Amino acid sequence: MLTQEKTQNWKPLIKQFEKIAGKQGVIVTPEERSVYECDGLLSYRERPSLVVLPRTTEEVAAIVRICDQNDIPFVARGSGTGLSGGALPTEGCVLIVTTRMNQILEVDLENRRVVVQPGVINAWVTQAVSQAGFYYAPDPSSQIICSIGGNIAENSGGVHCLKYGVTTNHVLGMKMVLTDGSIVDLGSKVPEMPGYDLTGIFVGSEGTLGIATEITLQILKKAETVKVLLADFTNVEAAGATVADIIAAGVIPAGMEIMDNLSINAVEDVVKTDCYPRDAGAILLVELDGMAVEVEASSQRVADICRQNGARNVSAAGDAATRDKMWKGRKAAFAAAGNMSPNYFVQDGVIPRTQLADTLKQIEALSKKYGHRVANVFHAGDGNLHPLILYDESEPGALQQVEALGGEILKLCVQKGGSISGEHGIGADKRCYMPEMFSKADLETMQWVRHVFNPKELANPGKVFPTPRTCGEGAHTHNIPAELDGAMLF
Repeated sequence: MLTQEKTQNWKPLIKQFEKIAGKQGVIVTPEERSVYECDGLLSYRERPSLVVLPRTTEEVAAIVRICDQNDIPFVARGSGTGLSGGALPTEGCVLIVTTRMNQILEVDLENRRVVVQPGVINAWVTQAVSQAGFYYAPDPSSQIICSIGGNIAENSGGVHCLKYGVTTNHVLGMKMVLTDGSIVDLGSKVPEMPGYDLTGIFVGSEGTLGIATEITLQILKKAETVKVLLADFTNVEAAGATVADIIAAGVIPAGMEIMDNLSINAVEDVVKTDCYPRDAGAILLVELDGMAVEVEASSQRVADICRQNGARNVSAAGDAATRDKMWKGRKAAFAAAGNMSPNYFVQDGVIPRTQLADTLKQIEALSKKYGHRVANVFHAGDGNLHPLILYDESEPGALQQVEALGGEILKLCVQKGGSISGEHGIGADKRCYMPEMFSKADLETMQWVRHVFNPKELANPGKVFPTPRTCGEGAHTHNIPAELDGAMLF
């Protein structure tokens, strides 16, 4: 059961939650609750006081009403694959887990839309419509396990966001449970609606404004032809320069991804694609789709640009099996990093494409300065970097050094005219860096919006925005070696 000091306060609430979600839908024991103590950002952990697993919108609303009436903070969680601590429980919270809300409620091929519950896995949407020649475009690398609800919260992207946009570009409407337990409908089943774009406000709000319980998604018709090109370079800077040149030439690929030598070898060790040359400084994957004649012309242009920038080899794949093999390594890159190091810390910043080559050089310099290897694998087309900082948490002070290195990378992205997040969100990880990107007035305006929908700050408290408690000097006193002390933010 719950710890002794909490039992008396929680017992009547547990009974109320069990009436809503059933005994199997309420997790009480410390051992079972510990499973939910973190999301994909394993460095930060907090065990929730209670875990509730609803199945319907009405059950979510009833749970939230109890939290509102008793001033109990609550955090929504999907599959737990997030990488910014967005679903990290807060002290004394109820964790509302949507994994049992996993039904595809409607498939409307004629109007190219699908209605799903938040626990539906991303890849299931495409599987449900693929035989009819459709697909769901947003495809995070974790798409075989991440849920649509989490994608909504973080406004996730993926390989194809360069041409087709991120999650918000494919959400037509949502049924939402607000922080007082009321139920509202946002958007509609048509692409354009008059009035304020409230759907756009909620997508990417990281669970701080309410919980999406039904989502209407837009699906796309599959392209006539798809081709993937793989070019390898002696260094990652040349690959980065190639990306900028491809876009400057007027070619808009469906996706462009870069992996450096560390990532290449990690993938080949684990996945064994035999597609990626181990001695390459970097590889560039370029996917082109559309009409056959367009794809053929664009692929020739891209291959020429790659060679002009020093590509050693350029190979192409038009058949689905070979294309999947080429992408398999990129999709497995984060998981493969675990084979290189006991621990790794993922960052998620964005820079203009024209700044790729110089930014990658500076990240390499930061890696040497801090003494931690950085594997670079990222959505090169839209400049969304995913540096994987390798470390061993058993070494004293290692995590603090890695956090400082990650912070330097985020500040570098802002200095280059970019952002501190492309798709992973802010969560608990990056809230202290928000002032690097936004003015005091900007942050205050965002807080006004938050307080309209979340006046008690019960929904996912402590996330996204910096506070003196979470970002003050005392909260960031790290044991950093003297030679690195000047690199700390706080």
